[in-house]
Amino acid sequence: MDPKSQRVKLNDGHFIPALGFGTGASPEVPKSEAVEVTKFAIEVGFRHIDSAHAYQNEEQIGQAIRSKIADGTVKREDIFYTSKVWATSLRPELVRPALEKSLKNLQLDYVDLYIIHQPVALVPGETLFPTDENGRPMFDSVDLCRTWEALEKCKDAGLAKSIGVSNFNHKQLEKILNKPGLKYKPVCNQVECHPYLNQSKLLKFCKSHDIVLVAYGALGAQRTLQWVNPNLPFLLEDPVLSAIAQKHKQTPALVALRYQIQRGVVVLAKSYNKKRIKENIQVFDFELTLEDMKAIDGLNSNIRYYDFQ
Repeated sequence: MDPKSQRVKLNDGHFIPALGFGTGASPEVPKSEAVEVTKFAIEVGFRHIDSAHAYQNEEQIGQAIRSKIADGTVKREDIFYTSKVWATSLRPELVRPALEKSLKNLQLDYVDLYIIHQPVALVPGETLFPTDENGRPMFDSVDLCRTWEALEKCKDAGLAKSIGVSNFNHKQLEKILNKPGLKYKPVCNQVECHPYLNQSKLLKFCKSHDIVLVAYGALGAQRTLQWVNPNLPFLLEDPVLSAIAQKHKQTPALVALRYQIQRGVVVLAKSYNKKRIKENIQVFDFELTLEDMKAIDGLNSNIRYYDFQ
């Protein structure tokens, strides 16, 4: 199956590729590597690239995309690029300048999807994580409905084809959906989602409102990340996933990705390892049975690897 043809329709009529390449920067990976691996991901067939202002690598990601357009591998319209407005730019008047800054770094005319990175606002400024003299985060009070209106204006201006949210719970989503004068519904909600945290309730809620769930952390998390609790079980060593992987002659990672695709979830695969990047694209080459899906559903234990909220 050609990965490029597996797409999910968004509620605004655009299409998002079911499998995305996550570029979330890891402290142990130099930014310069982002250019190489993103170019490689596009070469092996990834068409959906997910980044954010907060990852501080949009310049490199943009460079990779533009070089693959320049050499004829893809056209701009073949690529689905997602960026995110960071917590320090959630005041309505800061949203468009933040997007324009991302576009300048990327050297692209528009992004395919622009989303609110998280529903918690931080005090505006140059630092990503502003703290007071006691090292506590400095929160900002922002009405997310006004932030959403600023995103709607970015869509109307053609700077973003689609707009959505990330890390929202159903109450926060409802607040936007019930907003008087709502012009565009969020097309997606990007959240941590994997067999240990399958988000089935949130998925049901999103589906009922024609909002696509996008899964990050779909393979659990690398143990090397300083904010991941080292005592948490390692998802890809789970015996149930391993047994299903063996049965299908696939890897546990591919089974975890395939699980999401069969639930109608758009899934981001993040890896800076070329062998794994190439492997992840093979998620369309096999199918899990109903029994496999039920067994994986049974692994849900509400484990969060990315607990920064």
